Amino acid sequence: MAIATINRIIILFDGAFRSLAVDVPMVKVEQLAMLIQTAMSGKKRAFHTTKHVLHLSRGMKPEQVLAALFHDVVYFQLDGGLSGQTATLLDGITRSENDALLLGEIKPEDKAVALCADLFGFVPGQTLPLQRGMNEFLSAALAARLLQHYLSDAQLIAVFACIEMTIPFRAPDESGRTAAQLLAQRVLAFCHKPGGFPSLSEQDAARFVRTVVTDAVVFANRDLSGFTDPNPGRCLSNTLLLIEESMPHYAALSFSSIQEYRDALLRMDAFLSKLNPKLVCQSYDNLPDANTRLEMDAAVAKNIAFSCDYLAAILASMAVVEALALSTGSDCPIGMFLGDKSQSLNEPDQIEELLPVPPAGQPVNAELLQLFGNDHLLDSINDLTASPLTEFVYRFLGQPGTQRALGQAKQMFDGHLSAREFLKSLDRNMVLAIVHACAQIAVSRRGALLELEQNL
Repeated sequence: MAIATINRIIILFDGAFRSLAVDVPMVKVEQLAMLIQTAMSGKKRAFHTTKHVLHLSRGMKPEQVLAALFHDVVYFQLDGGLSGQTATLLDGITRSENDALLLGEIKPEDKAVALCADLFGFVPGQTLPLQRGMNEFLSAALAARLLQHYLSDAQLIAVFACIEMTIPFRAPDESGRTAAQLLAQRVLAFCHKPGGFPSLSEQDAARFVRTVVTDAVVFANRDLSGFTDPNPGRCLSNTLLLIEESMPHYAALSFSSIQEYRDALLRMDAFLSKLNPKLVCQSYDNLPDANTRLEMDAAVAKNIAFSCDYLAAILASMAVVEALALSTGSDCPIGMFLGDKSQSLNEPDQIEELLPVPPAGQPVNAELLQLFGNDHLLDSINDLTASPLTEFVYRFLGQPGTQRALGQAKQMFDGHLSAREFLKSLDRNMVLAIVHACAQIAVSRRGALLELEQNL
C-alpha cells in the first residue's frame, strides 16, 4: 500500500512540475514523494494522511497540487514535534523559548522562507501560534526550502497562499477584514516591495493578486469540503478520524480506557458546539458567489448539527459503560465491557450479539440511525467498537431521550451525580439489558455486574 501511495505522489509531483514547465529530475521527485509519505505516516495520524492529500489534489491546478502535497506535512501536536528529515530541512527557522516555538531570524540567503513568512504575516521573534498557523507555516516553509530552486517567486507565492488559507476557522479582524482579504493585502504588498514585481502595472498586480487568492480560497474550501458535503456521514467520518488523532492509543480503541475515549468525544463535542458555521468556508471577490456561499454555510450548519447529534448518542451510550465500570470497580479498557472486534470468533462475545431488540416507537432521526453499525459508510474503524451499543441506546431512548441522558451523563462526568444515580435515572429495562450483556463479556466484573443488576 505504501509503495502504491508513493507512486501516486510521484505522479502528482511530476505532473505539477511538467504543467509549470519546471524541469525537476525524477530522482528528486522520488525523494520528495518519499519525504511526504514518511512525514505523514506517523502512528497518531488518522485524518491528516496521504489519503487526504490525494483527495485534495484531484482536479487542482499545479500550484494547488504542490500545496496539497505539502500543506499537512508538519503537524507538531500529532508528530511529537519536529524530527528526522523534517527537522533537518527546517533547521534554523525556529527556536524554542519557554515551551513556545518562535520564528527565528531569517538569513538573507533564505529568500523563499522570508517570502513565506511575509505571506503568513509572521515576523522574526514572534511566537508561532499553535492553533493559528504554526503547522501551516512550517509546512509551507518546508516547501520553500525544497522548491525554491525550481519555482519562480510567483509560483512559490501561489503555493504558499494556498497553504496559508488552510489555517481554519478565522473570524474577521477588528476592522472586518477576512483572512482572504488580509492575504490579498500581503500578496499585493510583496508585489510592490523591493525584490517583488516592480515591473507589474497596477492592473496586472491586481489581476495576479486575485488569481492567487481565489485559487487559495478554492483550495481551502476543498480542504474542508467534508463540512459542506451533501452526505452528512462524510463530515461525521472526518470528525471521528479527528477524534482518533486526539487519543493517546487511537490505533487500538478497545485497549483505550473508557474515560480516555469519553474525554476525546467531549472535546470534539465542545469544539463543534461552539464552531460558527460561517467561519468554515472562505470567499474572496465574489468567489464563491453570495448564493453559493449561503448554501455552503447552511450545509456546514446542518453537518455540524448532525455530527453533534451522533456524538451525543455515543457519549450517552459510553456513559452507561463508564457508570457500570465505576459501579463495579474503576475505569478500564473499553474492550473489557464491549468486546474486541479484532479478536477471532472463538474469543469473548461482542456486545451486539448479546443485546435484545430494543422497543420501537421512539422518535428518532432516521438518517442518523442509518449510520450506526454501518461498517462501510464510515471511515473510522475505532468508533465501530461502540456503534452497536450506541444504536441500541439510541433506538431505546429515541432522539429526545438520548439528549436527556447526555445531560445526566455530563452531570456524572462533572462529579455532580454518582455513577449509580446516573444509571437509575435511565430506563431500567435498557440498563438491565446492557448490564446482562456486559456481564457475559467482562469476566473479571461478572460477579459485581450481576450483583448490580439485582440492586438497580
